[in-house]
Parts: sequence; structure tokens; C-alpha cells
Amino acid sequence: MKILDCTALTIAIIGAINWGLIGILRFDLVNFLFGNMSMLSRIVYTLVGLSGLYLFRFFARSGDR
Repeated sequence: MKILDCTALTIAIIGAINWGLIGILRFDLVNFLFGNMSMLSRIVYTLVGLSGLYLFRFFARSGDR
């Protein structure tokens, strides 16, 4: 489970960096690397979204402590 947690966190961090670049510089790194809504960029965006949803479970765990 720890590998999945680290992978999801890494993907979410990459997504956060991309959103930071969009907000500050108006530069979409995923779009630059993989093309405007190409199949590969859509996969990256989907993985970032799924990772964010997966990481919601940390909120549930933090309430148990």
C-alpha cells in the first residue's frame, strides 16, 4: 500500500506544479510535453485527478488520530 500512496502523492505533486505554472506563467507543461488534449495528455490529467481522489483518504485517516 505504501508504494501506491507514494505514487499517488508524486502524481498529485506533479499536477500541483503544473497548476502553479498555469496560474503564474500561463504555461501548461502537460500541454507542452504531450500536445493539446492528445490521448497521452488526457491520460496524465486523468491520473492526476484519480490520484487526488485517492489522497482524500488521508483526511479520513487524520481524523482517527
